[in-house]
Amino acid sequence: MLSPAPAEIVDAIVLAPIGRDAEVARRIIEAADMRARVCGSLEEAVAALDQGHCLVVAEEALLAADRTSLAQRLQSQQPWSDYPVLLLVSKGSESDGRLAFLDGWMTVLERPFRPSTLIHAVRSAVRARRRQLEVKASIDERTATAERQRLLIRELHHRVKNTLANVQALLGATARSTGTIDEFQRAFAARLVSLAETHTMLTDDYWQMASLRGILERELKPFITEEQQRVLVEGPDVDLVADLAVPVSMAVHELTTNSAKYGALSSPHGMLSVRWSVTLSPAQRTLHLAWRELGGPEVLPPVRKGFGTVLLERVLPVQCGADLVLDFARSGLNLEMNMPLRDQRMVPLYQ
Repeated sequence: MLSPAPAEIVDAIVLAPIGRDAEVARRIIEAADMRARVCGSLEEAVAALDQGHCLVVAEEALLAADRTSLAQRLQSQQPWSDYPVLLLVSKGSESDGRLAFLDGWMTVLERPFRPSTLIHAVRSAVRARRRQLEVKASIDERTATAERQRLLIRELHHRVKNTLANVQALLGATARSTGTIDEFQRAFAARLVSLAETHTMLTDDYWQMASLRGILERELKPFITEEQQRVLVEGPDVDLVADLAVPVSMAVHELTTNSAKYGALSSPHGMLSVRWSVTLSPAQRTLHLAWRELGGPEVLPPVRKGFGTVLLERVLPVQCGADLVLDFARSGLNLEMNMPLRDQRMVPLYQ
């Protein structure tokens, strides 16, 4: 079902129910290249105020109706708003106390008046209203900018906290899994570079998203050549929010490093395929990823759990909600991962 088109903004809402007053006022206004909308009741006019820059209303139209809604509407305006009301009164008539609520908003025009008088009054009211709306737009822009800044500050807190935690985990795990200082330095530096490159991808993207394909191709780039079709990367475009991109990127780095040292990528005849797909359910999108190695050295299950194994078996399930199956088949490592996808970051609120 199509949504109704937004109402056209006019220069003046006109309410003058007696005789031809409303039609005459409309013609005068439109003859001056302005637009007017004639309403048949005060209720209709109040409902249409947002579609007009000012209200042109005859005194008798207000005295004969319930003025509560108009009074409430004017008195509840935002600080930036001062809605113009042009009140048409009979010449020489005394002000009616029942219309005292209009004080501060109304400009009085005595009838009969020349067309130029009404035109000048409407133009002045329209100009004033447009300036008010410009002020509102400026306030809204500043509010949006301030909110964006608060979000970025929260994001910075979150990012720094997570980064420090990741670096601490990398430091401890690398120290436990290496035997010499040189070996530790090489492994730790490579993991830091991978982490930094993922953060660069996220920083370069306005929405703080990273491409799954980009993560894979960045890590596997040294092994992807036109001469040897050893690596296959295949799947639909999937963007990961930062909370998922960082641990997934670290996992891909560990898998690639392990394959280059001990697996299929360590052999000139080894083959690696990484395929993924996404399934949709009413409440969830789920990523299905398969990492399959073939043709490398014979694979044996690890005798101890290094950082890569811990990352795959503990961090991804806890931090990403991923369900993983690792198969250390003799022909090559196989990994199956099912992971729920999120569209928004889980950024905590900071005071």
